[in-house]
Amino acid sequence: MPAPERIPPRGVTAADPGAADLLARGELTVRGRIRDASNAALFCTVAYDGREASCVYKPVAGERPLWDFPDGTLAAREVAAYEVSEATGWGLVPPTVLREGPYGEGMCQLWIDVHAEAELLALVEAEEPEPGWKAIGFAEVGEGRTALLVHADDERLRRLAVLDAVINNADRKGGHLLPTADGRLYGIDHGVTFNVEDKLRTLLWGWAGEPLTADATEVLKRLRDALDGDLGERLTPLITAAELDATRARVAALLTSGVHPEPGGEWPAIPWPPV
Repeated sequence: MPAPERIPPRGVTAADPGAADLLARGELTVRGRIRDASNAALFCTVAYDGREASCVYKPVAGERPLWDFPDGTLAAREVAAYEVSEATGWGLVPPTVLREGPYGEGMCQLWIDVHAEAELLALVEAEEPEPGWKAIGFAEVGEGRTALLVHADDERLRRLAVLDAVINNADRKGGHLLPTADGRLYGIDHGVTFNVEDKLRTLLWGWAGEPLTADATEVLKRLRDALDGDLGERLTPLITAAELDATRARVAALLTSGVHPEPGGEWPAIPWPPV
């Protein structure tokens, strides 16, 4: 199948309250395959009641088994991540639903057009980051040379780091960060999340050990309550009971510690490749 033609959403944005309904109810038409995805990912359009948008459809049938994520599906975990994001009020994950498509049940997520000029990551030849940047670690850049990998000291990224800690994201790469022209930031590819074991693997370690913001603390308190209420009910069909309990425990641990988590040492802290 040819590479997908990039068709921007037509009249529908991630902030549109009707976006999820369009994804769930619209007619899904496959336009191409996203070739750099590790599992089957199809670029589609979805149309309903005179509205149309671009989206990504990842059928469960195209998922490769993962030994350390034996339960559930990648698609369901992607939807669970969206539900948690919505419960925070931060809107960090594009509208995502679980639905039937041309190749069976799968995840359907609104396509996000990236603002290419937004700089969130960089390699610098320095020992310490400049103001406005946070250090991730040193990386080999060839010929025995190393450079400092940094990410922006950006409140949007900081919120995403909190979300990742809650959902236990095992694969937060640079390519999963989507800044948009209107100043928003979205994170995608949440198939390896919600494990009961600590698997947090991310590029967003710049705030490790630092106190959580007052905003993050209030959000975590709301999540704590929501996980025992409506949010917990929405997550129940998507992840296992043990994974839901582990999510509650992670929220409680963050509130108790009051700081951003630090690398645990039992799991690679940074995904590979990082971008």
